[in-house]
Amino acid sequence: MFLVNEVFQTIQGEASYTGTPALFLRLQGCPVGCPWCDTKHTWRVAPEHAVAISVMLEKQSDAPTFARMTWQDLVDTVRKFQARHVVITGGEPCCYDLTQLTSELIGLGYSVQVETSGTYPVCVHPQTWVTVSPKIGMPGGLTVLPDALWRANEIKHPVGREQDIDNLRVVLRGANPKALVWLQPLSQSRRATALCIREATTNGWRVSVQTHKFLGVR
Repeated sequence: MFLVNEVFQTIQGEASYTGTPALFLRLQGCPVGCPWCDTKHTWRVAPEHAVAISVMLEKQSDAPTFARMTWQDLVDTVRKFQARHVVITGGEPCCYDLTQLTSELIGLGYSVQVETSGTYPVCVHPQTWVTVSPKIGMPGGLTVLPDALWRANEIKHPVGREQDIDNLRVVLRGANPKALVWLQPLSQSRRATALCIREATTNGWRVSVQTHKFLGVR
């Protein structure tokens, strides 16, 4: 059973799939506690916030409400939309075993991407595109797992200061050497953006900006 905060169709605005029409499945629950998180309403699982699937699907703004859905419910919901790329995010989606859900979607011809902090085992179909945004030293006290870093197809690292670059270098020692490396400036501040551009240029990495915000979509 999955706790689903929202399902919506949009344009993927970050990293390798930037510009791709996508259906986002946002799952509820996250113990990582990133201070800058823009989806804090997905952190807590409170029984009083459970709603019917139909109510959840009509959601138009951020709220801590969620619906309980099986993998079949989710597959049936996905098929009602046009986008052929599915992004499973959160919250922390890898709190859940995503193997059957991702397998069913890929079997139906969808491309599937999971966005994770790397603090939980990544249980997905082998063809799933895994984006690890390693969360180091967060208030939740969780550590980034070596297996998650090795499974990553891309590493999208939030950057706000020099220490974040130092942390990334440590992370990359144990990561999949074929993983693409993206630097994402926190809050798109000028200082963080300049730092990302400098380090990406020096190290052969890439810069990810939140394109969906410039487009004015979710």
